[in-house]
Amino acid sequence: QVQLVESGGRLVQAGGSLRLSCAASGRTFSTYVMGWFRQAPGKDREFVAIIGRSGGTTSYNDSVKGRFTISRDNAKNTLYLQMNNVKPEDTAVYYCAAGGTYTRYYSSYDYWGQGTQVTVSS
Repeated sequence: QVQLVESGGRLVQAGGSLRLSCAASGRTFSTYVMGWFRQAPGKDREFVAIIGRSGGTTSYNDSVKGRFTISRDNAKNTLYLQMNNVKPEDTAVYYCAAGGTYTRYYSSYDYWGQGTQVTVSS
């Protein structure tokens, strides 16, 4: 079992940058595939990025490719999402998730954080 706590969300202007973090408890962080998902008001939860257990494999939603970078530090039990050149449409609550399968489908993830709000002003 793993507990996840996101941080780093804030109000940012379009074109700006911010980094989200997800701190995981326990000593099994490296055994999980990790993902970032987001949910805007009135919309379904959406895949943003995923990363394999060692950090060597990543995948992105086309809408963030080239702007966002997912990474992990297994020694620190922490997942990151570097967000550059943000756009108003990136506004959402961002969640990190842990699971056993390398997949974009949020229903396959077993553990979720509480979310962190990112608001991008135009």
